[in-house]
Amino acid sequence: MWKELIKIWKSVGLLEQAWNESYEMLGLSREIFVQAIKYLRDGVNRATLIALKKRDEEINAYQRDVRRKVMTHYSIEKETTDIASGLVLVNMVVDIERLGDYTKNILDLAIQHPQTIISEELSKDLHMVETEMVIRFDKTLEAIHTQDPEVAKSLMDTYQEQVTDISDSIVNGVLSGELTFGSESKTAAVALYARYLKRIGAHLKNITTTQVNPFDAIGYKPKKEH
Repeated sequence: MWKELIKIWKSVGLLEQAWNESYEMLGLSREIFVQAIKYLRDGVNRATLIALKKRDEEINAYQRDVRRKVMTHYSIEKETTDIASGLVLVNMVVDIERLGDYTKNILDLAIQHPQTIISEELSKDLHMVETEMVIRFDKTLEAIHTQDPEVAKSLMDTYQEQVTDISDSIVNGVLSGELTFGSESKTAAVALYARYLKRIGAHLKNITTTQVNPFDAIGYKPKKEH
């Protein structure tokens, strides 16, 4: 389905523009996310963190513009039969926008928590998830750019083991009292950070499902063929 949709998007003016902007939007989300991790580790000043948070407005502007272009395309092209392609694109930018929201949550953590969070000094598992998220951003961009369903399937197949299970283990360990990280505030910050990373991973997974699933199954595991 994905390659057919790409052909449609790139063959029509407004949809091609919307497609290009959605890819740029994902790249911007990745850039802000990587900076957020760096700032969380470095303990930069409040003004720098707030300035980076404001960049989320750029992501929101991309989303509105993509929606506008898709809507305008269908308003002009009365006889179009490619409705699914526009729906997929609009659905995808919603997930990209949510990436920005969870990245803002990480920046709020850096603003409100008085200490730095250097994952490898606190928890091997936390560091694994943090590192995995950067890799998954890059792999998702690769999958979208190259239109490679195998990369997408690999990301989907490993999400549970490499993201969900590890993040849940950290959060559940904190809730049960089995895991602590020094102070109560640091422990709470680690649990929140692990959960934000998991949600970022979930939205990246949703984006990759657009390459291998029909529209009604976007965001879900593909059904196994019998």
